[in-house]
Amino acid sequence: MTELTGLTLKQLLERYRARTLSPLEYWLALEDHIAAWEPVIHALYAYDPDGARAMAKASTERWARGAPQGPLDGVPVSLKELIATRGVPVPMGTRAVDPVPAAADAPIAARLREDGAVIFAKTTCPDYGMLSSGLSSFHALSRNPWNPTCNPGGSSAGAAAAAAAGYGPLHIGTDIGGSVRLPAGWTGVFGFKPSLGRIPIDPYYVGRCAGPMTRTVEDAARAMATLTRPDPRDDTSLPPNSIDWLDLAVDVRGLRIGLMLDAGCGLPVEAAVRDVVIAAADRFAAAGAIIEPVGPVLTRAMLDGLDDFWRAKFWGEIGALDPARRALILPFIRDWAEGGAAITGVRAAAGFNQTLAMRRACGRLFQHVDAVLSPTNPIVCYPADWASPTNDPARPFEHIAFTVPWNMSEQPAASINGGFSVSGLPIGVQIVGPRHDDLRVLRLARAFETWTGGVTTWPRRPG
Repeated sequence: MTELTGLTLKQLLERYRARTLSPLEYWLALEDHIAAWEPVIHALYAYDPDGARAMAKASTERWARGAPQGPLDGVPVSLKELIATRGVPVPMGTRAVDPVPAAADAPIAARLREDGAVIFAKTTCPDYGMLSSGLSSFHALSRNPWNPTCNPGGSSAGAAAAAAAGYGPLHIGTDIGGSVRLPAGWTGVFGFKPSLGRIPIDPYYVGRCAGPMTRTVEDAARAMATLTRPDPRDDTSLPPNSIDWLDLAVDVRGLRIGLMLDAGCGLPVEAAVRDVVIAAADRFAAAGAIIEPVGPVLTRAMLDGLDDFWRAKFWGEIGALDPARRALILPFIRDWAEGGAAITGVRAAAGFNQTLAMRRACGRLFQHVDAVLSPTNPIVCYPADWASPTNDPARPFEHIAFTVPWNMSEQPAASINGGFSVSGLPIGVQIVGPRHDDLRVLRLARAFETWTGGVTTWPRRPG
């Protein structure tokens, strides 16, 4: 049973083709696995095992005829709760939203269904996706499978927990300031934030991306052909691509890689994290890359400006709510947002302009380097019931200083496990590439995974 639930996406599809495993057999093994884990980590929302069994049975029949529907036929996939699926409410992680069933699939869900994927559940997120935490006023507290007293991060909290616990090979999160990469780093999985518009989303917004969260780089790359197909609902989406997403070979000799160990502001980097990132840079250097220490792209003014802008924007969305309904929002997020009531339009506009300042700073750096290595998260872990690594609504973004600039600059970035703390918790390394060169990030991540061997031992199933 454990052997089956540990299969990668590549291995799973190979066994489907060879008819040594059917989608239904795999799903039933996974269903048992989820039943053991879910009471501990609470990763799922709208879990539908009956629907999954029916989809897996239909996929089994297609594979038996030698006529799979698409490259992901029979592959169980979870989607972050914020990604709409037809007929399922999207509560946005909060008790303040009426749970109205979605009228249509969002682009990602539509593409996955077209290719025969088994969408078996949504995954949890905090209220409005506005925290890097598994804490929510609507969902049960999501926990880190490596140590359930620790937070999985967020806002793709459930997706990261599900991937680390082995709820199938593919999970999709969203990321506007680090919400794929941060929890990926804290749970040891591979999390990929592509260039803005590479994976069509709806609704779209400045810096908002969606990306795969998997146990291996190749599994994420394998999903990209499906996820990147165009959708007219995303007016920021990139043109159709002919990228061979599985062309992952790379020669790093002579590549200029910036080593960023100082984010410029935010939480200080813990020694264990710093050591892992330096060791990762040494791996690239040993393979012939040129490692160049680089300074930060972020400043305190930029991060505070972003805080102003996001507070004002969010207060504009919830300020008109009935006070009783607004009181249902997670107190940390409500307290943070209420500060937006005092932010003037001029100050909010100045805050937005700091997103452009981030973009310029990132662009200047990439005039001199081909890629950047940095920590994903500045700290190793924090308590499961905290709303953020600071647990202080007056200091909400101190942990995103390494991740948020690349959303504003629209550049691809990924988190890959670089090693473990003395307590056995994963530590993520972030790899950033030039705008629109998503394949470069995947190639560098795959090279690193090959050198290290990747994560070979995952959290053990309870019981």
